[in-house]
Amino acid sequence: MTFPIRLLVVRIGIPHQTDSLERRVAITPDLAKRFSDFEIIIEEDAGRAAGFPNETYTDVARIASSEDVWSADLVAVARPPTAQERVYLRSGALLIGLLAPLDDPQKISEIATTGVTSLAFETLPRISRAQSMDALSSQATASGYQAVLLASDELQRFLPMLTTASGTIKPAKVLVLGAGVAGLQAIATARRLGAVVSAFDVRAAVAEQVLSLGATFINMDVPAQDETAAGGYAQEVSGNEQEQILATLGPHVADADIVITTAQIPGRPAPLLINADMVASMQAGSVIVDMAASTGGNCELTVRDKRVEVNNIIILGPSNLASQVAGDASRMFARNMWELVRLATESTPIDLEDEVLAGCIVTHAGAVVHPRVLAALEQL
Repeated sequence: MTFPIRLLVVRIGIPHQTDSLERRVAITPDLAKRFSDFEIIIEEDAGRAAGFPNETYTDVARIASSEDVWSADLVAVARPPTAQERVYLRSGALLIGLLAPLDDPQKISEIATTGVTSLAFETLPRISRAQSMDALSSQATASGYQAVLLASDELQRFLPMLTTASGTIKPAKVLVLGAGVAGLQAIATARRLGAVVSAFDVRAAVAEQVLSLGATFINMDVPAQDETAAGGYAQEVSGNEQEQILATLGPHVADADIVITTAQIPGRPAPLLINADMVASMQAGSVIVDMAASTGGNCELTVRDKRVEVNNIIILGPSNLASQVAGDASRMFARNMWELVRLATESTPIDLEDEVLAGCIVTHAGAVVHPRVLAALEQL
């Protein structure tokens, strides 16, 4: 990108986002103190669901109307604005947040029509200098943790081994499919709770990480992927490899008390890892938490944001697990937000030679400008 982006940021708006599943707030009171060079305005009750009521912002922000907040020079969000909220966005302003540009490129096209310059955390380059801004990783940490708690709440048995007056109770078996940030956190959480854990991933580098957490890595005879080839993400596999993965995972799924799936490919439907026959082979009372529900699901029977019960097998398809632990998820997200806002506003015009900024700008001057988002739009 060669166009100049000139911004004058005086007011930063923190909206109360209206999605019923969204409890996070983009900037928490402690992080708002760092934005002392700006006027912070916050919509009433924007942080209440995350444990930050209006009074916690008294010294750092001013309560303002929804219209004022959304029309600020910079608007910080945890999810994309709705059509009603986009009406207030001001041409030439800056919108920064989790915008789902690859999973919902049409919404990015609609945001572009407002004339805002949008920076999406999802397209942030996965390089060491950008780690402090990596909101995908911070929110995946929250999601992986919460997935295990959600599953354990549904499972009608203990996770750890217990020796009691009534005898010894065996530990539950947890299977984690996909060992990225969310998967590794799910493994660590299940292990802390005393479960016996195994995991699978198609990427070559993660086996050592899985083993370091005390879990068993499931090996299978399919070509291991180089995670550096796709920015750290898994890639689609061939039809034959897919069949082989399903066949190998079948016995492991059948033996598990809890299965947590996390496999997603940016801009593509989630890969199928558990088909209906595999679900039917599971023990009654077993639980599946499908963390890829928002992009189609890793389980054939998953329904987004629904609890499905099939032959006494419980399948959960939460699309926003991080929001269920909104307090700490917001704290982590606010730190990511601070780092990206600081980088974006430290020079005028925005330094497009900066790899981080160039990588996460998705709209500008009424148009979608990110190559991967434009490619996704062409496929619609």
